[in-house]
Order: sequence, then structure tokens, then C-alpha cells
Amino acid sequence: MELSRENLKSVGLTWAAKHSFGERTEVSGHQLTERRARVYARGLQRGRMSGAALGIEIVVVFFLALFLLHRYGDFRRQQRMVLFGTLLAWYLCFLIVFILPLDVSTTIYKQCKIDNGEQATIGLPAVTSAISNQTTTNSTALPTTSVLKVCYKPWSYIPDGIMPVFWRVVYWTSQCLTWLLLPFMQSYARSGGFSITGKIKTALIENAIYYGTYLLIFGSLLIYVAVHPQLRLSWYELQTIGITAANTWGLFLLVLLLGYGLVEIPRSYWNSSCRGHLLMKTYFKAAKLMTEKADSEENLEDIMEEVRKISEAIKYNHPLRKYIDTILRKCPVEYQEKMGRNMDDYEDFDDKQNTYPSEKSLVKLHKQVIYAVQRHNRTRVQWQILLEQAFHLEDVAKNEISSSRQFVHSFAPAEPASWFARYIYTPTVEWYWECLLRQWFYRALAVVLSLFSVAVVWSECTFFSIRPVLSLFAVFIQLAERDYNYLYIEMACFITIFFLCTCVYSTVFRIRVFNYYYFASHHQTDAYSLQFSGMLFCRLTPPLCLNFLGLIHMDSAISHQKKEQTAYTSIMGSMRVLSFIANGFYIYYPMLILLLCIATYFSLGTRCLNLLGFQQFMGDNNMTSDLMDEGKELIRRERRKRQRVEDGENRRREWKERYGNQRDEYSTRNRSAPAELKETNYSDTVNANVNRQAKYSRSGGTGRPERDRIELLQDAEPLDFNAETASDDLELESGRHTGGRYLSMSSSRSRIFDDV
Repeated sequence: MELSRENLKSVGLTWAAKHSFGERTEVSGHQLTERRARVYARGLQRGRMSGAALGIEIVVVFFLALFLLHRYGDFRRQQRMVLFGTLLAWYLCFLIVFILPLDVSTTIYKQCKIDNGEQATIGLPAVTSAISNQTTTNSTALPTTSVLKVCYKPWSYIPDGIMPVFWRVVYWTSQCLTWLLLPFMQSYARSGGFSITGKIKTALIENAIYYGTYLLIFGSLLIYVAVHPQLRLSWYELQTIGITAANTWGLFLLVLLLGYGLVEIPRSYWNSSCRGHLLMKTYFKAAKLMTEKADSEENLEDIMEEVRKISEAIKYNHPLRKYIDTILRKCPVEYQEKMGRNMDDYEDFDDKQNTYPSEKSLVKLHKQVIYAVQRHNRTRVQWQILLEQAFHLEDVAKNEISSSRQFVHSFAPAEPASWFARYIYTPTVEWYWECLLRQWFYRALAVVLSLFSVAVVWSECTFFSIRPVLSLFAVFIQLAERDYNYLYIEMACFITIFFLCTCVYSTVFRIRVFNYYYFASHHQTDAYSLQFSGMLFCRLTPPLCLNFLGLIHMDSAISHQKKEQTAYTSIMGSMRVLSFIANGFYIYYPMLILLLCIATYFSLGTRCLNLLGFQQFMGDNNMTSDLMDEGKELIRRERRKRQRVEDGENRRREWKERYGNQRDEYSTRNRSAPAELKETNYSDTVNANVNRQAKYSRSGGTGRPERDRIELLQDAEPLDFNAETASDDLELESGRHTGGRYLSMSSSRSRIFDDV
């Protein structure tokens, strides 16, 4: 739809303002610029997509959460309730991050309508009357001018009444998950009880600390409102107190995590561009993780030994035997096979006066088994991930000096190459990316993230200043608001929220204190880490988004501006009910980020932990050097071990491909040999004996058949040295020499000498 000046004239927009000299000035459509006309035309077209963006994003976010859960979780092994709770928690948090920019753009449009009167609808532009008295050098008053301001609906406009209901459902569902259901499910899964009642009781006791802190904050705020003479309790005030308590708890943890992530994430990308530094740090992590892995294996062995003793003591007809069977099902498969119950033993448990464990001690043992198995699986998966990283960094260091400019891996990938790796990400492209471009890309990304972090810290310390506007994010949004560039507003909001979420959530999995949980792709993340991530996301995302609205001056409780509130802020309730929270804690506590960033930049926390005996990666420390050398030797040992396994598999594959068909043909001929022997004469037998003597002689005659050479190697397979295999062979055959690199030929002796 094209609008000309004549069409704008037909609208008949006129205004009259009293001049200082009593004159009236009439403004017609001729004073509109062509740019305003084009903007208005785009607004009419975009207004037709009202509400469609919300529906599209709801569907897209669901499939995004489902894809991530499929990548990190395991749909086949993990329980359905765990997967459903994690999926719902991730989905609700992603909805807040993706839908909040749409709420911001819709609120800006509504504010434009309020500023320009109710006539600013989709079909009628609004006029803003700006009367200014201008004086020249001779103090002559010039006629005032007016600016015609067009308000048009953004492409993602959401109709009235939808967003409040949407935010109410999303927020309260996420809060029920994070404070009630997910912690309860997590403790219920770890409980050592054998009955539903016992598991519920244990889960409630373990979560008492979370419920206690929440009730303490809620009770303190409730007492403040009850004592305050100007406030009275109602359902709205109680709801606001509950939301304030949850946001206060989340903001307290949010600032601590954000202060670390704003510095550590840009620095980690900068260090990733220095491969020598990254490889040394990987060696350091390998040494520490191997120590933890050995401890977890030793702990698991001790607990499995205790389970074995109790399993042997409690017979099949003992009343506690069903509890032992439950414990055995939680043990690893290899231990279950070793501790299999002997069903032939029908000895009555009352025949001997033995001391049997109580049910309470079995509950404690059950919990120890669950924790030990989970810790063992976690260290095993983390060790495999760390090995892949170390092997890759060593491959990059080797390929940097390669003249062929094709990236060569030390080991073949476990999964078959995808079409992207075959046609686009070829070895040549991989070499240029890994050896040349990646380090420069990481450095540029580190610089950009550093500037972003500086902007966040500055805005967190100055967002309470309204005049002048000092928050950088508020300045950017207000500049885009003047031109009604809704796409820029939504992208800026989404990128900022996504950066803040990355800084907060990645910090949880970076800090050593939280190493109990981990994220591993290819379905390697356990159920406890999935539940913890869902609980953490639901607990931190709402206060983080509320803090972001304060940064861009769209939270009236902090900015104290009489402007249109977002639907998200209206659901949070008016924080003015608790003035000391809105005017004190929410404004001044985020300034602590500056001190935390300074402490993180100078690694004060790392140095303190190192002094307390918790070894941290520090380049100027002797203990760090020793751990790096130890980790390097561990990686070298694992590389040799994996190389032997891969060489053995390659030899087996080559022999099978080379001699497999001929071996099948020879076995077919052997089956028909008895019938042929009945028809042979004495001369044929003599010739066969002569050929057989030539076959086993040391001189290699030119007429020896290829079939005879195949026969000697048909059952030979490569063997990597294994101490357990060698000891077993010595026990079975004490007179046989175990040296060499092939398996025992005993199974093929009868075949070799069948016709002798």
C-alpha cells in the first residue's frame, strides 16, 4: 500500500495551538515527510501479523527444548517423570527468554498510543503537538511547528489480554517446579528408602533447608507488611510478597554468579585461542580428574564388597531379602553378575544365630550405593570427555606443522561421518579452521564479549539514574524507540538476555564446588544433573529478566516513571508494597557485581582456594607444574592404550576382508573331501603325501598352493597384551608359552592336521 501526499491530505489532520501572540497555525499533510509516509505504510502491513509471532515462537521453543533434551538426556534409559519435568522446566524458561522481547516491543507501541491519544490506531496515525517558542536575534517569535508521529503495530504485536494470562501461567508453573516438584523428585530419586512413604519422608527432610530459607524470607516480609501502618494484607499483597521473596533469593545468587561469569567467559575464549595454555590446563584437569576417578572406583569397590557380604548373609527366605534384591538392581551390571544369588542354597536363615542388618542400615546402604554409582558414572563420562579434548588439542598441535594442509585425526571417529563432514567440512576446511582461523575468531569473540561485559557492569551500577540516562542498554532501546525499529529492539533484548543467561548458567558448571553436576552431549548427562539444571533455570530466569527490564528502564518500580508497564512486570506485582526492597536491595545490591568482577579478574578466589589446599590451575606454581606433568603422562598412556585397541581392530578387519571369502570356500571343500577320498587310488594318495611334505618343509616351493598358506592363518587373531588374560591362560595351560601377539592356536590344531 503506497501513500502519497494527496492521500495524507485527505486524512484531514489539523491541529490548532495558541501562539504567544494569540495567532493560530494550521498544519496540513504537506508537512509530513516521505519517510513518515513509508513508515506508516509498513505499519499497516505488519499489523496484519498480530499474534502470529507468539504462536510461532511457542512451537519453535518447544521443539528447541525437546532437541536439547534429546541431545543431553537419554529417552531410553531415564525415567519418564524425570524427562517430563526437565522438558517442562526448560520449555518454560526458554519461553521467558524468547517471549519477553515481544512483550517489550508491544509495550513500546502501547506507550506510543498513550502519548499520542487514543486515536492512534492501526488505520489512523497519531499526531504529537510540539509547541516551542523560538526567538531570533531580534527577538521575533516564529510560528511553531508540529511533528506528525506515526504509531504502527510491530510485526510481533500481541493483542491485549493475552500476555498477562500467558505470563501468569508460565511464571507460577515454573515456580511450582523449582521450589516444590523438582527438588522433591531429585531427593526422592536419591532416597535409600524401600517404600514410597519412606522416600517421601526422606525427600521432605532433605529439602527442609530450601523450604526453610524461602519461608524465612517470606515470613520476614509478611511481618513487615503486617506491622506497617499504611499497608494492609490482601490476596494481592500476599502474592506480591511471595514473588518478592522468590526474586530476592534468585537475585542474591544471580549477582554472585554473574560477577564471575562476566569476566571468566571472555577470558576463557581468549585463553582458548592460545593452544599451549589450553593444552596445559587440560593436562592439569586430567591429573585432578584421575585422582577423583580413582577415589570413586575405590569407594564403589568398598561398597560393593559390603553389599556382597550382606547378600551372602541374608538368604532367600529372609524377610529382608527383597530389600537386598532392590539394592542389587542399583549396582552395575558387572557386579550384579558376580553377586548373583545362589538359588540352590535353601538353607534356612533361622538355623544359625547370625547377626543380620536392620532395615535402617539397609536404607543407608541403599543410599550409599546410589551415590557411589552416580559418582562413578559421572567421573567416567567426564574422563572420556576430557580425553577427547586432550587428543584433539594434541592433533591440532601436530597438524599445525603439516605441509599437506589436511587435518589428520589420530583416531577414527566413533560415529560415521555426516553429509556435512563429507561435502562441506572436509579435511582441508577443517585444517584451515582449526590451525588458522579458529584462534583469531576466538580472540575477536573475546573482545566483543569483553565489551559486552563492560556494558553490563556499567549499566548495573547506573541503571537507577533516569535523568540523565546512564544505562547503555536503556540508551540503545530509547534510540530505537524513536524510529520504532521493533526488529532492532527485539534482537537487542534477546541477545542481552541470552548473554546474561549464558554468564549465569555456565558459571554453575564451571565452578569446582558444583562439579557434582555436569552437562555432556550424546545422551551422557545423568538424571540428577538434568533435574538440577531445570530447577536452577526456573529459579534464576525470572529475576534475571526482571533485572534486565530494570536495565532498560521498563520497570516502573525502580525507574519511578509513569509509563506503560510490560505485562511481565504487572504479573510480578508492584514492588512499592515493599519499599525497602524496591528502593534499596534491588537498586544497590547489583552494584556488588563490580567488586566481584575485580576479584575474578585478579583471580582472588583461585588464589585463596590454592592457599587452603584446593589445587587450582596457576602457571607460577610448582604443584601446578607437577600436576601438568602427571596429566601429560596419563594422556600419553591412554593414547597408547587406545592405539593398541584400534590397531587390533584394524588387523582383524583386514584379515576378515582378505581371507574371509577364501576361508568359506575352503570349508565347503572340506565337507566334500570324504566323498572324494573314497574314489582315490594309491597313486593319488602318494602324490598327496608328497605335496603335504612340501607344504610343511622349510623350503618354499613355487608350486605350494595359496590354500595351504591360508589354512595356517585362518584361526589366528591379534591379541593385545592383558594381564588378566595372560594369568588365566597360565592357569589353564601352565606348560604353554604365553608370549607373542596371537591367541592360542589350540582351537585350530585339529583343523591343520586333519588330513595328516
